[in-house]
Amino acid sequence: MSAPVQAAPYTRAVVSAMRKLYPEVLADKSFDNTGLLLEAPVDPLRRQMNSVLLTVDLTKAVADEAIDRNDSIVIAYHPIIFRGLKSLTLKDTQQQSLLRLAAEGISVYSPHTAVDCARGGLGDWLADIVTGTPAEPQELEDVPEDGEMSPSKLSPMKRSPSKQTPAQTPSDGEFPFPAEQKRPSYMLQHHPSQLSLKEKGLKLGSRQHKRYPIVATKVEGYPGAGMGRIVRLSEPVPLTDIIDRIGLGLGNPRGFPIAVPQGKQASDMMISSIGICAGSGGHLFSEMEKAGEEVDLLFTGELSHHEALAAIEKGKCVICLFHSNTERGFLHGVLKPQLEETIKIEWERIRNEERAKDGISDEFMEALDDDHVEVQVSEIDRDPYGIMISKAEL
Repeated sequence: MSAPVQAAPYTRAVVSAMRKLYPEVLADKSFDNTGLLLEAPVDPLRRQMNSVLLTVDLTKAVADEAIDRNDSIVIAYHPIIFRGLKSLTLKDTQQQSLLRLAAEGISVYSPHTAVDCARGGLGDWLADIVTGTPAEPQELEDVPEDGEMSPSKLSPMKRSPSKQTPAQTPSDGEFPFPAEQKRPSYMLQHHPSQLSLKEKGLKLGSRQHKRYPIVATKVEGYPGAGMGRIVRLSEPVPLTDIIDRIGLGLGNPRGFPIAVPQGKQASDMMISSIGICAGSGGHLFSEMEKAGEEVDLLFTGELSHHEALAAIEKGKCVICLFHSNTERGFLHGVLKPQLEETIKIEWERIRNEERAKDGISDEFMEALDDDHVEVQVSEIDRDPYGIMISKAEL
């Protein structure tokens, strides 16, 4: 009699942790495909590491990275299986990645719109960035890091001009750089890992505001959850201040598309309300307008040419960062630490359950004795688009 086929216990702990953090019931199943997309069978003789690789997109390069790292599971924000499959072959590059991962014993999980919808998820992370509000109140304390004083302890005049550090927007709304100092330029990194981002820089400049979903979830028991976010500030702020916050919060991009009404400059625009959608915002912003919600600024990953034209014709501004650049920083800044803590709890629970079973092999018991927990963000994953800047302009 053959042994029962099952996934690695650690993989099951990771999946359980993800479902606790971002319940699949919150995902938009009308179009999305979330959950455990590839469940690789365990082979105790060729055990994977107790490690997770986080990525936005599961490309061939990311699959190589997971195989080289010997990860147990890849959590890909975007589902690699989106529509029904009639075959699995090596000719299709995405199917090839799935087959290679399965052969190596690596599973794949996708949370996608469950993360978008959840309170404290991707939509709220972007809202935190544009408002300058940290996710947790305890982050408001200034704590020295690496022996250096937090940037918020330094006055703008005392900052070294050579560092060109994007300053935090003061609460009074004044531009935080000396008048003679050039505004900071940002570079859109082609694969921003966010590993060097000091998120506590978002502490200053937080303003009183109201926020709520563009489309609230219909799932009971999840107040405040829903797709997209609308932010209404208590006082108008310059668009340039919001641009600076986005630059600081999303990896200091050197440039990204901005649209303002014809005849206006970015420096002319004051913003009181913001519609936010990670990824592609066109459909959700259309739903927002149908509901009679008017905003001054649309902040998203991408918007079509005609959607952007329609927005500026109505007096709105638009900021786009390319699709996945509105999503990738969330993996390191929020999901990684959340998952590390939750996996520890779920791994301990599953280890105890498995140990209580009869007939466990020595190899399987060795896997259960491993209390190591690791979550890493892909250093290969990137948006397909980058910005090329002429050297003459630098």
